[in-house]
Amino acid sequence: MTADDSPAYKRVLLKISGESFCHNGESGISMPEVTSIAEQIRDVMTSGVELAIVCGGGNILRGKDFAEVSDTIIPSTAHYMGMLATVINALALQDALETAGVPTRVQSAIRMEGVAEPFIRRRCIRHLEKGRVVILAAGTGSPFVTTDTAAALRAREIDASVVLKATKVDGIYSEDPVRNPHAIRYTEISYREVLDQNLQVMDAQAFHHCMEHRLPIVVFNYKRVGNIGRVISGDTIGTRVSANGSSDAQ
Repeated sequence: MTADDSPAYKRVLLKISGESFCHNGESGISMPEVTSIAEQIRDVMTSGVELAIVCGGGNILRGKDFAEVSDTIIPSTAHYMGMLATVINALALQDALETAGVPTRVQSAIRMEGVAEPFIRRRCIRHLEKGRVVILAAGTGSPFVTTDTAAALRAREIDASVVLKATKVDGIYSEDPVRNPHAIRYTEISYREVLDQNLQVMDAQAFHHCMEHRLPIVVFNYKRVGNIGRVISGDTIGTRVSANGSSDAQ
């Protein structure tokens, strides 16, 4: 994406899973992986798009899973621990972006003034208007709320045009493409069709927030270099979920 490209979406909420911060099958943080994401974002910012990012934390600790295997950590504590994991990822991404020359701010739903600003809606929007990438960490600040739901809620709060869900697959399929190589990939699909076919796009609460407010979702493979820019410029990649999806398939 170059400075001559105009974005199809003016203000974007990009959801990046915690697994994006490490190599496949590993945990922790791999800075080459983070740097690759940062370089794609740097190229996107030349177009004038306003970009907010919600990070997951599953590469470090997923609260729900940790609560299920621990006899001594209560579930709410495990979820708070997972929220703190997203802050660690946010700080890693911030440094990678600023090394690439992209101005950023980290805003946390859990107050920790030493490392991040508190999330304040109007301040977040002002940063976006000034061309800064805002990384939104710690979910919503409440336990039992996924980062998918945090992404949907933050997108609504900042009046984003779209939620981009960056994954390691190239869209939404009729079945798991790993188990069934003949599964159909959709290019366009409606919210209702996703529900009727019980397709796993986001967690149910996040999905219903987007559906209720007609907020489009695009699921795409961020691992292909340049795809973040292609999605924002309006190229047909991945799967777009909207009120008027046409069930186009490939």
